[in-house]
Amino acid sequence: MIYKRLPAIIALLTCLNSFAQTTVKFNDPHIHYMGRIAMRDSAAELSWSANSIKINFTGAGVSAVLKDERSDNNYNVIVDGRVISKLHPDATKKEYVLASGLSAGKHTLELFKRTEWAMGKTWFYQFNIDKGGKILSAPSSSKRKIEFFGNSITCGYADEDTTGQDRGTSAYENGYISYAAITSRHYNAEFVNTSKSGIGITVSWFPLVMPEMYDRLDATNTDSKWDFSKYTPDLVVINLFQNDSWIVNVHDNDQFKAKFGTTPPTAEFIVNAYANFIKSVRSKYPKAQILCMLGSMDATKTGSPWPGYIQKAVAGLNDKKIYTHFIPYKNTNGHPSAKEQQAMADDLIKFIDGNVKW
Repeated sequence: MIYKRLPAIIALLTCLNSFAQTTVKFNDPHIHYMGRIAMRDSAAELSWSANSIKINFTGAGVSAVLKDERSDNNYNVIVDGRVISKLHPDATKKEYVLASGLSAGKHTLELFKRTEWAMGKTWFYQFNIDKGGKILSAPSSSKRKIEFFGNSITCGYADEDTTGQDRGTSAYENGYISYAAITSRHYNAEFVNTSKSGIGITVSWFPLVMPEMYDRLDATNTDSKWDFSKYTPDLVVINLFQNDSWIVNVHDNDQFKAKFGTTPPTAEFIVNAYANFIKSVRSKYPKAQILCMLGSMDATKTGSPWPGYIQKAVAGLNDKKIYTHFIPYKNTNGHPSAKEQQAMADDLIKFIDGNVKW
């Protein structure tokens, strides 16, 4: 008798299975990752600003299992191209509902890291798609690719602090509205944001400088190296020297003393340091176009020598695929606001349109 019932049992199990929750583990090939992301044994480790996780799926909703290093990171939840909420993961492993009540049909979901690596790491374990839904083919990679090397301006430091206090805590930092992210979305380009608030080329507000960090997967680990073959940008945008321009004049600063002793660096030293960093980037990306920009804080105010240092360094490289561009001083206190980040993006897009060939 049991054999006669077997087809009915199989049919019932198949029906029940179609309504089961779909689990999509962190290493599932249906997931599209953007940015320098470390794949650990049980989770994907996100740390850099603008790291993102993206899937296509059908179903009414989806959740994610996450754990944050110290609950200091924030993520934008983006459904079908629209930011619907901000997620603040806890320091314990939890499941978070990202979207619910969605209409029937195909949807795209993205988790976008708003905060930089100074706020710690986040571990992503899996997505859970609601009953009746399923994972679809991974979102395709964009044809255009950009990489940014920058400081707090590129991270979006304090761009959501509307009080004018220029607070740099995670609550007020949103890398999704930085000029880097806005510019990349304009060109429908993927982008990697290799940036850190306070960093410079010759000196930073902390011991690490960009030439020591630019090739890392885990920025906090000297032995962790990024595999540059995994991502080859068409365009590299470098926006550095804002922090150098301050610290070289603060002779009692600990980092000044560590890097320069008691004597400020000469113009020749600064130019050579910049040129050497550009050479390092060029060695990783032989065919990329490189844009050496600066702005929009006071390193580009009238009379500043720093744009000239960059121009001299680039001229000495004699590379026709390296450009310079300087965004005018915004002439307001603190870091660029959301409005000023948009203005930077508009300026950069105009330059790219007129000079860069994709």
